[in-house]
Amino acid sequence: MKLKTAFALLALVGMTGVAHAQLSGGVLKIGVLNDQSGLYADVTGQGSVIAARMAVEDFKAESKGIKVEIVFADHQNKPDVGSALVRQWIDRDGVDVIADVPTSSVALAVNEIVKEKNKVFLVSGAASAALTGNACTPNTVHWTYDNWALANGTAKAIVAAGGDSWYFLTADYAFGHDLEAQVAAVVKAANGRVVGAVRHPLSTPDFSSFLLQAQASKAKVIGLANAGGDTINSIKQAGEFGISKGGQKLAGLLIFITDVHALGLPTAQGLQFTESFYWDRNDASRDFAKRLAPQVKGNHPTMIHAGVYASVLHLLKAVEATKTDDGAKVVAKMKEMPTDDPLFGKGVIREDGRKIHDMFLFEAKAPAESKGPWDYYKLVRTIPAAEAFRPLNEGGCSLVKKG
Repeated sequence: MKLKTAFALLALVGMTGVAHAQLSGGVLKIGVLNDQSGLYADVTGQGSVIAARMAVEDFKAESKGIKVEIVFADHQNKPDVGSALVRQWIDRDGVDVIADVPTSSVALAVNEIVKEKNKVFLVSGAASAALTGNACTPNTVHWTYDNWALANGTAKAIVAAGGDSWYFLTADYAFGHDLEAQVAAVVKAANGRVVGAVRHPLSTPDFSSFLLQAQASKAKVIGLANAGGDTINSIKQAGEFGISKGGQKLAGLLIFITDVHALGLPTAQGLQFTESFYWDRNDASRDFAKRLAPQVKGNHPTMIHAGVYASVLHLLKAVEATKTDDGAKVVAKMKEMPTDDPLFGKGVIREDGRKIHDMFLFEAKAPAESKGPWDYYKLVRTIPAAEAFRPLNEGGCSLVKKG
Protein backbone atom coordinates (compact mmCIF):
# COMPACT_ATOMS: atom_id res chain seq x y z
CA MET A 1 0.00 0.00 0.00
CA LYS A 2 2.81 2.37 0.86
CA LEU A 3 4.48 1.71 -2.51
CA LYS A 4 1.19 2.39 -4.35
CA THR A 5 0.71 5.58 -2.37
CA ALA A 6 4.21 6.74 -3.28
CA PHE A 7 3.56 6.14 -6.98
CA ALA A 8 0.22 7.97 -6.72
CA LEU A 9 1.93 10.98 -5.14
CA LEU A 10 4.59 11.00 -7.88
CA ALA A 11 1.86 10.89 -10.53
CA LEU A 12 0.05 13.81 -8.88
CA VAL A 13 3.25 15.86 -8.77
CA GLY A 14 3.82 15.08 -12.45
CA MET A 15 0.32 16.18 -13.38
CA THR A 16 0.47 19.49 -11.51
CA GLY A 17 3.87 20.19 -13.04
CA VAL A 18 2.75 19.70 -16.64
CA ALA A 19 1.73 23.34 -17.19
CA HIS A 20 5.08 24.79 -16.23
CA ALA A 21 7.41 21.89 -17.09
CA GLN A 22 8.03 23.30 -20.57
CA LEU A 23 8.37 26.93 -19.49
CA SER A 24 11.96 28.11 -19.67
CA GLY A 25 13.26 28.33 -16.13
CA GLY A 26 9.92 27.02 -14.90
CA VAL A 27 8.55 30.58 -14.91
CA LEU A 28 6.60 32.67 -17.40
CA LYS A 29 8.28 36.08 -17.22
CA ILE A 30 6.37 39.08 -18.54
CA GLY A 31 8.22 42.35 -19.07
CA VAL A 32 6.09 45.50 -19.11
CA LEU A 33 8.10 48.01 -21.12
CA ASN A 34 6.86 51.60 -21.25
CA ASP A 35 7.33 55.22 -20.24
CA GLN A 36 7.66 55.34 -16.45
CA SER A 37 8.77 58.96 -16.10
CA GLY A 38 8.00 61.01 -19.20
CA LEU A 39 5.07 62.40 -21.15
CA TYR A 40 3.29 59.01 -21.44
CA ALA A 41 3.77 57.90 -17.82
CA ASP A 42 0.15 58.60 -16.83
CA VAL A 43 -1.38 56.82 -19.82
CA THR A 44 0.89 53.77 -19.42
CA GLY A 45 3.54 53.72 -16.68
CA GLN A 46 2.85 51.95 -13.41
CA GLY A 47 -0.82 51.57 -14.32
CA SER A 48 0.16 49.03 -16.98
CA VAL A 49 2.38 47.11 -14.54
CA ILE A 50 -0.49 46.91 -12.05
CA ALA A 51 -2.94 45.89 -14.80
CA ALA A 52 -0.65 42.99 -15.78
CA ARG A 53 -0.44 41.87 -12.15
CA MET A 54 -4.23 42.07 -11.83
CA ALA A 55 -4.63 39.81 -14.87
CA VAL A 56 -2.31 37.20 -13.35
CA GLU A 57 -4.19 37.42 -10.05
CA ASP A 58 -7.62 37.11 -11.71
CA PHE A 59 -6.49 34.15 -13.84
CA LYS A 60 -5.28 32.40 -10.67
CA ALA A 61 -2.19 31.37 -12.60
CA GLU A 62 -0.28 29.70 -9.76
CA SER A 63 -3.23 27.48 -8.83
CA LYS A 64 -3.17 26.27 -12.45
CA GLY A 65 0.50 25.35 -12.27
CA ILE A 66 1.78 28.46 -14.07
CA LYS A 67 4.30 30.51 -12.13
CA VAL A 68 4.34 34.09 -13.46
CA GLU A 69 6.79 36.89 -12.74
CA ILE A 70 6.18 40.51 -13.79
CA VAL A 71 9.12 42.85 -14.37
CA PHE A 72 9.09 46.36 -15.79
CA ALA A 73 11.41 49.02 -17.18
CA ASP A 74 11.39 52.56 -18.58
CA HIS A 75 12.28 52.77 -22.29
CA GLN A 76 12.43 56.59 -22.08
CA ASN A 77 10.62 56.74 -25.47
CA LYS A 78 13.92 55.88 -27.20
CA PRO A 79 14.20 52.95 -29.65
CA ASP A 80 17.83 52.25 -28.76
CA VAL A 81 17.07 52.14 -25.03
CA GLY A 82 14.01 49.95 -25.57
CA SER A 83 15.90 47.56 -27.86
CA ALA A 84 18.80 47.20 -25.41
CA LEU A 85 16.41 46.50 -22.52
CA VAL A 86 14.51 43.84 -24.46
CA ARG A 87 17.69 42.06 -25.58
CA GLN A 88 18.95 42.04 -22.00
CA TRP A 89 15.60 40.81 -20.69
CA ILE A 90 15.47 37.94 -23.18
CA ASP A 91 19.15 36.94 -23.34
CA ARG A 92 20.09 37.36 -19.68
CA ASP A 93 16.91 37.47 -17.61
CA GLY A 94 14.73 34.88 -19.32
CA VAL A 95 11.79 37.16 -20.17
CA ASP A 96 9.23 35.40 -22.37
CA VAL A 97 6.67 38.14 -23.09
CA ILE A 98 7.00 41.87 -23.76
CA ALA A 99 3.85 43.89 -22.99
CA ASP A 100 2.54 47.42 -23.56
CA VAL A 101 5.33 49.49 -25.28
CA PRO A 102 3.91 52.91 -26.14
CA THR A 103 5.91 55.02 -28.63
CA SER A 104 5.64 53.41 -32.04
CA SER A 105 9.30 53.84 -32.95
CA VAL A 106 10.22 51.76 -29.89
CA ALA A 107 7.48 49.20 -30.57
CA LEU A 108 8.59 48.68 -34.17
CA ALA A 109 12.17 48.05 -33.01
CA VAL A 110 11.02 45.65 -30.28
CA ASN A 111 8.75 43.91 -32.78
CA GLU A 112 11.74 42.68 -34.79
CA ILE A 113 13.70 41.52 -31.75
CA VAL A 114 10.76 39.54 -30.38
CA LYS A 115 10.33 37.80 -33.75
CA GLU A 116 14.05 37.01 -33.93
CA LYS A 117 14.03 35.53 -30.42
CA ASN A 118 10.64 33.76 -30.85
CA LYS A 119 9.02 35.40 -27.84
CA VAL A 120 5.59 37.07 -27.50
CA PHE A 121 4.83 40.76 -28.03
CA LEU A 122 1.54 42.09 -26.62
CA VAL A 123 1.17 45.65 -27.90
CA SER A 124 -1.22 47.89 -26.00
CA GLY A 125 0.42 51.33 -25.96
CA ALA A 126 1.78 51.75 -29.50
CA ALA A 127 -0.50 53.05 -32.25
CA SER A 128 1.29 52.38 -35.53
CA ALA A 129 -0.92 50.33 -37.85
CA ALA A 130 2.27 48.97 -39.45
CA LEU A 131 2.46 46.46 -36.59
CA THR A 132 -0.36 44.53 -38.26
CA GLY A 133 0.59 45.74 -41.74
CA ASN A 134 3.94 45.44 -43.47
CA ALA A 135 5.72 44.93 -40.10
CA CYS A 136 3.45 42.11 -38.89
CA THR A 137 5.05 39.00 -37.38
CA PRO A 138 3.80 35.62 -36.08
CA ASN A 139 4.83 36.71 -32.57
CA THR A 140 2.88 39.96 -32.19
CA VAL A 141 -0.67 40.75 -31.09
CA HIS A 142 -1.84 44.39 -31.35
CA TRP A 143 -4.63 44.71 -28.83
CA THR A 144 -6.09 48.08 -27.88
CA TYR A 145 -6.25 50.55 -30.78
CA ASP A 146 -4.24 51.79 -33.74
CA ASN A 147 -3.96 54.86 -35.92
CA TRP A 148 -6.32 53.49 -38.59
CA ALA A 149 -9.06 53.08 -35.98
CA LEU A 150 -8.42 56.54 -34.52
CA ALA A 151 -8.50 58.20 -37.94
CA ASN A 152 -11.62 56.43 -39.11
CA GLY A 153 -13.41 57.11 -35.84
CA THR A 154 -12.59 60.73 -35.06
CA ALA A 155 -11.73 62.23 -38.44
CA LYS A 156 -14.77 60.76 -40.20
CA ALA A 157 -17.07 62.31 -37.61
CA ILE A 158 -15.42 65.73 -37.82
CA VAL A 159 -15.42 65.82 -41.63
CA ALA A 160 -19.07 64.76 -41.68
CA ALA A 161 -19.84 67.69 -39.38
CA GLY A 162 -18.27 70.16 -41.84
CA GLY A 163 -14.59 70.09 -40.88
CA ASP A 164 -13.32 69.63 -44.42
CA SER A 165 -9.99 71.51 -44.34
CA TRP A 166 -7.17 70.33 -42.04
CA TYR A 167 -3.77 71.42 -40.80
CA PHE A 168 -1.70 68.96 -38.74
CA LEU A 169 0.39 69.51 -35.64
CA THR A 170 2.38 66.28 -35.65
CA ALA A 171 4.79 64.58 -33.23
CA ASP A 172 7.96 64.03 -35.24
CA TYR A 173 8.39 60.25 -34.96
CA ALA A 174 6.78 57.07 -36.32
CA PHE A 175 3.50 57.37 -34.39
CA GLY A 176 2.82 60.97 -35.40
CA HIS A 177 3.78 60.44 -39.04
CA ASP A 178 1.54 57.37 -39.31
CA LEU A 179 -1.41 59.05 -37.57
CA GLU A 180 -1.16 62.11 -39.81
CA ALA A 181 -1.08 59.90 -42.92
CA GLN A 182 -4.08 57.83 -41.76
CA VAL A 183 -6.18 60.91 -40.96
CA ALA A 184 -5.16 62.67 -44.18
CA ALA A 185 -6.35 59.63 -46.16
CA VAL A 186 -9.74 59.77 -44.41
CA VAL A 187 -10.08 63.52 -45.02
CA LYS A 188 -9.21 63.22 -48.72
CA ALA A 189 -11.51 60.21 -49.20
CA ALA A 190 -14.37 62.40 -47.90
CA ASN A 191 -13.48 65.15 -50.44
CA GLY A 192 -11.80 67.26 -47.78
CA ARG A 193 -8.34 68.76 -48.12
CA VAL A 194 -5.13 69.00 -46.13
CA VAL A 195 -3.72 72.52 -46.32
CA GLY A 196 -0.48 71.84 -44.47
CA ALA A 197 1.37 70.34 -41.51
CA VAL A 198 4.13 71.14 -39.06
CA ARG A 199 6.12 68.61 -37.04
CA HIS A 200 7.27 69.16 -33.47
CA PRO A 201 9.86 67.35 -31.33
CA LEU A 202 8.64 64.77 -28.85
CA SER A 203 7.95 66.25 -25.41
CA THR A 204 8.42 69.88 -26.42
CA PRO A 205 7.32 72.43 -23.79
CA ASP A 206 6.60 75.30 -26.22
CA PHE A 207 4.07 74.94 -29.04
CA SER A 208 3.72 78.66 -29.79
CA SER A 209 5.47 78.75 -33.18
CA PHE A 210 3.69 75.58 -34.34
CA LEU A 211 0.29 76.85 -33.25
CA LEU A 212 0.83 80.21 -34.96
CA GLN A 213 1.51 78.38 -38.23
CA ALA A 214 -1.63 76.32 -37.77
CA GLN A 215 -3.66 79.44 -36.97
CA ALA A 216 -2.31 81.24 -40.04
CA SER A 217 -3.31 78.32 -42.28
CA LYS A 218 -7.02 79.24 -41.83
CA ALA A 219 -7.84 75.51 -41.86
CA LYS A 220 -11.17 74.69 -40.24
CA VAL A 221 -9.56 71.87 -38.23
CA ILE A 222 -6.19 71.64 -36.52
CA GLY A 223 -5.44 67.92 -36.15
CA LEU A 224 -3.25 67.09 -33.14
CA ALA A 225 -1.30 64.03 -34.24
CA ASN A 226 0.43 63.69 -30.88
CA ALA A 227 -0.34 62.19 -27.48
CA GLY A 228 0.03 62.40 -23.72
CA GLY A 229 1.80 65.47 -22.39
CA ASP A 230 2.24 66.87 -25.91
CA THR A 231 -1.52 66.82 -26.51
CA ILE A 232 -2.22 68.41 -23.12
CA ASN A 233 0.29 71.21 -23.70
CA SER A 234 -0.79 71.91 -27.28
CA ILE A 235 -4.47 72.16 -26.27
CA LYS A 236 -3.70 74.41 -23.30
CA GLN A 237 -1.50 76.71 -25.37
CA ALA A 238 -4.04 76.78 -28.21
CA GLY A 239 -6.49 78.13 -25.63
CA GLU A 240 -4.05 80.89 -24.74
CA PHE A 241 -3.86 81.87 -28.42
CA GLY A 242 -7.66 81.93 -28.69
CA ILE A 243 -7.61 79.46 -31.57
CA SER A 244 -10.99 77.87 -30.82
CA LYS A 245 -12.56 81.26 -30.17
CA GLY A 246 -11.30 82.32 -33.58
CA GLY A 247 -13.40 79.60 -35.22
CA GLN A 248 -10.86 76.81 -35.77
CA LYS A 249 -11.62 73.41 -34.28
CA LEU A 250 -9.02 71.35 -32.43
CA ALA A 251 -9.14 67.63 -33.17
CA GLY A 252 -7.47 65.52 -30.47
CA LEU A 253 -6.64 62.46 -32.53
CA LEU A 254 -5.42 60.43 -29.55
CA ILE A 255 -6.94 61.42 -26.22
CA PHE A 256 -6.88 59.49 -22.94
CA ILE A 257 -8.96 59.91 -19.79
CA THR A 258 -5.86 61.16 -17.94
CA ASP A 259 -5.43 63.90 -20.58
CA VAL A 260 -8.99 65.11 -20.04
CA HIS A 261 -8.39 65.05 -16.29
CA ALA A 262 -5.22 67.13 -16.68
CA LEU A 263 -6.95 69.62 -18.99
CA GLY A 264 -10.12 69.90 -16.90
CA LEU A 265 -13.58 69.94 -18.44
CA PRO A 266 -13.72 73.74 -18.89
CA THR A 267 -10.85 73.35 -21.38
CA ALA A 268 -11.60 69.87 -22.75
CA GLN A 269 -15.39 70.18 -23.18
CA GLY A 270 -16.59 69.43 -26.69
CA LEU A 271 -13.47 67.53 -27.76
CA GLN A 272 -14.37 64.38 -29.70
CA PHE A 273 -12.05 61.37 -29.73
CA THR A 274 -12.02 57.63 -30.30
CA GLU A 275 -11.23 55.06 -27.61
CA SER A 276 -11.74 51.35 -27.01
CA PHE A 277 -12.44 51.57 -23.26
CA TYR A 278 -14.02 53.92 -20.74
CA TRP A 279 -13.95 53.18 -17.04
CA ASP A 280 -17.63 54.10 -16.47
CA ARG A 281 -19.14 52.12 -19.36
CA ASN A 282 -20.40 49.10 -17.40
CA ASP A 283 -20.07 47.25 -14.08
CA ALA A 284 -16.94 45.35 -15.13
CA SER A 285 -15.09 48.49 -16.23
CA ARG A 286 -16.12 50.29 -13.03
CA ASP A 287 -14.83 47.39 -10.93
CA PHE A 288 -11.53 47.46 -12.82
CA ALA A 289 -11.19 51.20 -12.13
CA LYS A 290 -12.09 50.77 -8.48
CA ARG A 291 -9.27 48.25 -8.06
CA LEU A 292 -6.61 50.00 -10.13
CA ALA A 293 -7.10 53.70 -9.30
CA PRO A 294 -5.99 53.58 -5.63
CA GLN A 295 -2.69 52.06 -6.75
CA VAL A 296 -1.89 54.91 -9.19
CA LYS A 297 -2.62 58.00 -7.10
CA GLY A 298 -6.32 57.90 -7.91
CA ASN A 299 -5.84 58.10 -11.68
CA HIS A 300 -8.54 56.11 -13.47
CA PRO A 301 -7.47 53.51 -16.03
CA THR A 302 -6.79 54.42 -19.64
CA MET A 303 -7.58 52.15 -22.57
CA ILE A 304 -3.89 51.17 -22.58
CA HIS A 305 -4.15 49.84 -19.03
CA ALA A 306 -7.29 47.93 -20.02
CA GLY A 307 -5.49 46.51 -23.05
CA VAL A 308 -2.57 45.28 -20.96
CA TYR A 309 -4.96 43.55 -18.56
CA ALA A 310 -7.01 41.89 -21.29
CA SER A 311 -4.05 40.83 -23.46
CA VAL A 312 -2.19 39.27 -20.53
CA LEU A 313 -5.35 37.44 -19.47
CA HIS A 314 -5.78 35.96 -22.96
CA LEU A 315 -2.06 35.11 -23.13
CA LEU A 316 -2.35 33.09 -19.92
CA LYS A 317 -5.26 31.12 -21.36
CA ALA A 318 -3.10 30.28 -24.40
CA VAL A 319 -0.12 29.28 -22.25
CA GLU A 320 -2.36 27.02 -20.19
CA ALA A 321 -3.68 25.43 -23.38
CA THR A 322 -0.31 24.97 -25.12
CA LYS A 323 1.77 24.29 -21.99
CA THR A 324 4.70 26.10 -23.58
CA ASP A 325 6.28 29.55 -23.81
CA ASP A 326 7.28 29.09 -27.46
CA GLY A 327 6.31 32.51 -28.81
CA ALA A 328 4.91 31.57 -32.22
CA LYS A 329 2.95 28.64 -30.79
CA VAL A 330 1.44 30.74 -28.01
CA VAL A 331 0.41 33.54 -30.41
CA ALA A 332 -1.06 30.98 -32.83
CA LYS A 333 -3.19 29.64 -29.97
CA MET A 334 -4.20 33.19 -28.99
CA LYS A 335 -5.49 33.67 -32.54
CA GLU A 336 -7.23 30.31 -32.57
CA MET A 337 -9.09 30.91 -29.30
CA PRO A 338 -11.93 33.50 -29.27
CA THR A 339 -11.19 36.31 -26.85
CA ASP A 340 -13.47 36.95 -23.90
CA ASP A 341 -12.63 39.25 -21.01
CA PRO A 342 -14.49 41.63 -18.68
CA LEU A 343 -13.22 44.84 -20.30
CA PHE A 344 -13.53 44.23 -24.06
CA GLY A 345 -16.03 41.38 -24.08
CA LYS A 346 -15.98 38.79 -26.85
CA GLY A 347 -13.72 39.20 -29.85
CA VAL A 348 -11.11 37.63 -32.10
CA ILE A 349 -7.47 38.07 -33.06
CA ARG A 350 -7.01 38.07 -36.83
CA GLU A 351 -4.25 36.43 -38.89
CA ASP A 352 -2.34 39.72 -38.97
CA GLY A 353 -2.32 39.95 -35.15
CA ARG A 354 -4.99 42.65 -34.95
CA LYS A 355 -7.36 42.22 -31.99
CA ILE A 356 -10.89 43.09 -33.12
CA HIS A 357 -13.49 44.73 -30.87
CA ASP A 358 -15.85 47.70 -30.83
CA MET A 359 -14.44 51.22 -30.66
CA PHE A 360 -16.30 54.26 -29.31
CA LEU A 361 -16.54 57.88 -30.38
CA PHE A 362 -16.75 59.96 -27.19
CA GLU A 363 -17.13 63.65 -26.44
CA ALA A 364 -15.81 65.40 -23.35
CA LYS A 365 -18.70 66.64 -21.22
CA ALA A 366 -19.37 70.23 -20.29
CA PRO A 367 -18.63 70.85 -16.60
CA ALA A 368 -22.35 71.07 -15.79
CA GLU A 369 -22.93 67.60 -17.27
CA SER A 370 -20.38 65.88 -15.04
CA LYS A 371 -21.88 64.18 -11.99
CA GLY A 372 -18.65 63.57 -10.10
CA PRO A 373 -14.89 62.93 -10.23
CA TRP A 374 -13.69 61.36 -13.49
CA ASP A 375 -17.20 61.54 -15.01
CA TYR A 376 -15.87 63.05 -18.21
CA TYR A 377 -17.19 61.22 -21.28
CA LYS A 378 -20.47 60.94 -23.12
CA LEU A 379 -20.91 58.38 -25.87
CA VAL A 380 -21.50 59.78 -29.34
CA ARG A 381 -21.36 56.54 -31.31
CA THR A 382 -20.40 52.89 -30.95
CA ILE A 383 -18.22 51.86 -33.89
CA PRO A 384 -18.91 48.14 -34.50
CA ALA A 385 -15.93 45.80 -34.52
CA ALA A 386 -16.55 44.96 -38.18
CA GLU A 387 -15.81 48.55 -39.23
CA ALA A 388 -13.57 49.75 -36.39
CA PHE A 389 -10.27 48.44 -37.82
CA ARG A 390 -8.58 48.33 -41.20
CA PRO A 391 -9.88 45.55 -43.48
CA LEU A 392 -7.67 42.47 -43.32
CA ASN A 393 -6.74 42.54 -47.01
CA GLU A 394 -5.63 46.18 -47.00
CA GLY A 395 -2.74 46.10 -44.52
CA GLY A 396 -0.10 44.31 -46.56
CA CYS A 397 0.64 41.76 -43.83
CA SER A 398 2.59 38.75 -45.17
CA LEU A 399 0.70 36.42 -42.80
CA VAL A 400 -2.61 37.04 -44.55
CA LYS A 401 -3.50 34.42 -47.12
CA LYS A 402 -4.00 35.84 -50.59
CA GLY A 403 -7.32 35.32 -52.32
